Amino acid sequence: MESRLFKNIILATDGSKYSENAVEYAVELAKISKAKISAIYVVDTGAFATIPMDAAWENMYELLKTEGSEATEKVEADAKRSDVEVECFVVEGHPAEEIVKLSETIPADLIVMGTLGKRGLDRFLLGSVAEKVSRTSKVPVMIIRGEKPK
Repeated sequence: MESRLFKNIILATDGSKYSENAVEYAVELAKISKAKISAIYVVDTGAFATIPMDAAWENMYELLKTEGSEATEKVEADAKRSDVEVECFVVEGHPAEEIVKLSETIPADLIVMGTLGKRGLDRFLLGSVAEKVSRTSKVPVMIIRGEKPK
């Protein structure tokens, strides 16, 4: 029986250009280690907690779900081009909690994520999802810088 360092890799994506680098790393790592990727996009319901439930909220919610499907479908296409098995999840909740929860459910050997698309005031107010995941995860977390070095 062959021993592999990684069998199941969680790849957290927000669909932004900042997460593209993390996708590349996760796919390459999965290819080398013959691991499966579980791509996850979390519709952040916490961001809408104070907004009254109305037509505008519903439209935004549907838009985010669509964005999540598109983001995970892109990961799926990239993984399949490299002959990497992939499963996609679009879930609702608080991103850090949902990513860690999936890592425990699968169970995963590694979580790969970018610094995600949150910047400036959003990042200051919400805190960094990557930081929260790395602090609460029971498995190693690889955080990939959003922008490639020049």
